[in-house]
Amino acid sequence: MQLFEQIPPLADRVRPRELEELIGQPIEDQVSSFENLQSLILWGPPGSGKTSFAKILAKKSGLRFEETSAVMHATAKFKSIFEDLSHDSSQKVIILIDEIHHLNKSQQDIFLPHLENGLLILIGTTTENPSFELRPALLSRCKVVTFNRLQLEDLEKILQRAENFMQKELPLTAEARQHLCLMSNGDGRYLLNRVEELLSLNTLENLTIEGLQKIAPKRAIIYDKSREEHYNLISAFHKSLRGSDVDAALYWTNRMLIAGENPLYITRRLIRFASEDIGLADPNALLQAIAAHQTYTMLGSPEGELAISNAVIYMATAPKSNAGYTAYNQSKRCAEFYGSLPPPKKIRNAPTKLMKELKYGEGYVYDHDAENAFSGDNFFPDELPRKKFYCPVERGFEREIKKRVDWWDGKRK
Repeated sequence: MQLFEQIPPLADRVRPRELEELIGQPIEDQVSSFENLQSLILWGPPGSGKTSFAKILAKKSGLRFEETSAVMHATAKFKSIFEDLSHDSSQKVIILIDEIHHLNKSQQDIFLPHLENGLLILIGTTTENPSFELRPALLSRCKVVTFNRLQLEDLEKILQRAENFMQKELPLTAEARQHLCLMSNGDGRYLLNRVEELLSLNTLENLTIEGLQKIAPKRAIIYDKSREEHYNLISAFHKSLRGSDVDAALYWTNRMLIAGENPLYITRRLIRFASEDIGLADPNALLQAIAAHQTYTMLGSPEGELAISNAVIYMATAPKSNAGYTAYNQSKRCAEFYGSLPPPKKIRNAPTKLMKELKYGEGYVYDHDAENAFSGDNFFPDELPRKKFYCPVERGFEREIKKRVDWWDGKRK
């Protein structure tokens, strides 16, 4: 029986073969020499051209080239490659490992002696931050080359390349064509897979956005709740709130919710934000954050997410002050440094005769008996010069607090 010839996917057939064909990546600034090639870690989002670049490097170098995957192959595969190296040490070998962050620590370590003796040039591709996922010993022997997320104009160039290669135009309206690029979310491989499907359609009319959405699934959002993207998004969320950018804060909130983040993690961050970045500029902010947490706990999704959204709006639009947060940190450091100083005798209780003889409580003025309920006494240890930790700002409710603090400070002097 005659077997059908396996045709490679379109993404492989239109893969860049020369550096000039690589779209959207200023790689020349990061790799200066192909003659003295060193081990590289290619770090960037999916479909940005990492594997294509590695194959171009291997071709330009003229060295023997091995390609493998950290997901598909175990330690035995790597050891067999190393055995070949030991039998023939006449030339260097380039080994490309896709998704290198999936190698465990022991697997990463077996590469070290071969990198050290100069027989092996390792090129690893990863979508994860190498600083977190790769062993320092391995990372120190490699140069990290970063790849950018493909922009809309880059994706349009990829569409044109595919159409030229297939000698066929995509059956899409101009709006649907742009929407396809948006759906790809910066992933050139995803885009080419959708192009291959669209070019195989037998249709006489161009598809609209609605028609495209029916046949082309949206690219899944990349989000790992235990890795860098998790921290990148929560950082963007927190800084948007701090910057009073309510619309951006709502965007990052929904980015996390849609990607599957635990909503209660977001409410806990709102509680922290209310304490750290709003403080007493609006004492009600903390209550709003706690209410959102409790509401989501009672209602769950999707009803409880509205309470989270309302709390986000409240936090972003509230007056901001980190005076309480700063005062806490400064007073804590002071307490740690001067942690053995006793309170002044006059503010110590004297429940026994001996303590009274030692003049405990002597000279204490009950503040409620003083004019304006303020004695002006110093309550720091006698050996500790007076400190200023809390400096309320001229915003929100703290404006009123500042008036009181300034009045007390003036009377105390």
